Amino acid sequence: MAAAIVFAAALSASFNVLFDRMASREGFDFLRSCMLGMWRRLQELKASLLSANAEPDDEEKQMANVRGLNFSASTPCNPRALYGLARRLPFPIRSWLLFPRIFPIRSWLPFPISASSALRQGVTEHNDSGIQQIQLLNGFEDSHGGVRVEIKENMDADVFAPLLGASISSWKNRYRTCISWGKKGAWIKLPVECSHLADIIVKEGFRYYHAEPAYLMLVRWLPEETLDTLPANTSHRVGVGAFVLNDKREVLVVQEHSGRFQGTGVWKLPTGVVKEGEDICDAVVREVKEETGVDTKFVEVVCFRQSHESFFTKSDLFFLCVLKPESSAINEDEEIEAAQWMPIEEYTKRPFVVGNKQFNFMAKIYLERTDRGHPGFAALATTTGRGKRIYIYCNNPEIVENFASSM
Repeated sequence: MAAAIVFAAALSASFNVLFDRMASREGFDFLRSCMLGMWRRLQELKASLLSANAEPDDEEKQMANVRGLNFSASTPCNPRALYGLARRLPFPIRSWLLFPRIFPIRSWLPFPISASSALRQGVTEHNDSGIQQIQLLNGFEDSHGGVRVEIKENMDADVFAPLLGASISSWKNRYRTCISWGKKGAWIKLPVECSHLADIIVKEGFRYYHAEPAYLMLVRWLPEETLDTLPANTSHRVGVGAFVLNDKREVLVVQEHSGRFQGTGVWKLPTGVVKEGEDICDAVVREVKEETGVDTKFVEVVCFRQSHESFFTKSDLFFLCVLKPESSAINEDEEIEAAQWMPIEEYTKRPFVVGNKQFNFMAKIYLERTDRGHPGFAALATTTGRGKRIYIYCNNPEIVENFASSM
């Protein structure tokens, strides 16, 4: 009886630690390690806590029974061993092991499982020489069943290659008793100081996804039996243009110092590119200020257009915005050759605007909006379900007014 109490206490402590590991959705490997520890405790407690047909001193036989619970690329899972051991476990664990879909472990954990928890750094492998701990790359799961790894320390190629190979094998393993059904996509964020490892990653089946000044992102689809559903890299660039009209019906125009209109004498609207994390309504105000020095206030989006293969094969979204000037003095930027206030009628009759169907159409839309009161798309500040601030652009004045009054 005393031995049973001691074993129960040890088992309880083991599963308390197990529950903590389960929060990472990577507890199955740890569960196998716990089971091996339980077998050793069973051996110490002799025949009273061993199954009737087990030999207390037959360690090799018992190790063979649980070998399938400790896996690596070279030690596949043994369902019979799993079933035999599961029958000796308490009901919740036994039910989950034998019927994982009917009794999912999440249903009786005292806390939710996070989809972005950290992954384990190693798995246990059994071989003829004993137990060996295999190190894995450290990462975390995303909400789509993928794994993301960020290389934070520099290492030699001969050290990194086996780590990557073992990690891929671990991510790809799929077992009926696992909490997750194997990882789908693997993402590796490689800093520039570790760029010498890129060739190793590519040889393991990864492809380049995108590059930033400080890092390179690579990705690989892991399941071989299913179609690759990883999203394509960024497909669009977002640009803005500004219609700034003062009380004299003069529009703010500029001549570019560089680019396709350099030296052409073309007067055009101020334009620019939206920065990462920047809202359209803020980007257009910033661009006008940087190019001309004129302070403005965003009013609305009057129209937008989409163009394909505009920037290194990427598509382009361009939003033409109406801004209200709050100053008139022009302070030309280095990237601008000249800037001035031009009568709107003169601007719409210039050869560049008349001969360019795109800009001609946009100018006519703006005049319709100004002279006949057709509404554009006003920016309504709101938040997402997670509290992130966003803007919704709407061209219904009644909705805009009601929304503003309710804030």
